[in-house]
Amino acid sequence: MTAFGSKMLWHVMTAACVTAGLLAASPSHAQSGPFAGMSGSWSGTGTVQIADGASERIRCRATYTVGSDGNTLQQVLRCASDSYRFDLSSDVTNRSGSLTGTWSEASRGINGGVEGRASDGQFNALVTANGFAAELRVTARGNRQTIAINSQNTQFRGVQITLAR
Repeated sequence: MTAFGSKMLWHVMTAACVTAGLLAASPSHAQSGPFAGMSGSWSGTGTVQIADGASERIRCRATYTVGSDGNTLQQVLRCASDSYRFDLSSDVTNRSGSLTGTWSEASRGINGGVEGRASDGQFNALVTANGFAAELRVTARGNRQTIAINSQNTQFRGVQITLAR
């Protein structure tokens, strides 16, 4: 894989893992924010699919700290694949179903933003960084999250991740 391809693969994996933590919610908490019940540790696996048909497994562990009203979330996320390892942190806020926030990866000095909408356990968002954007779809049911990401870079087909508590 080229250096450009490796960098873009890292962006796709990062966006997918950030989304796993940032947009997860339980629809059973109707009177509190979408992050209610998310505090604690989560883990899971997924795959990154490259445009040439190749795929690579990733493993993730996350720790979430949720504000008392369930509308703010701070995350520490560690993910690894056969080729990559990274540590992310993020902060996200919900305001009337509108999600906004930031994320950063310290070892590579990369940061970006998250903007999206939440409704009935379904989440749609755009994750951005300098020169990168990805569309995300998250479905949250109880203690399980399914995340799908499609990069705007045609070199990749997408990312699928499942996290559980």
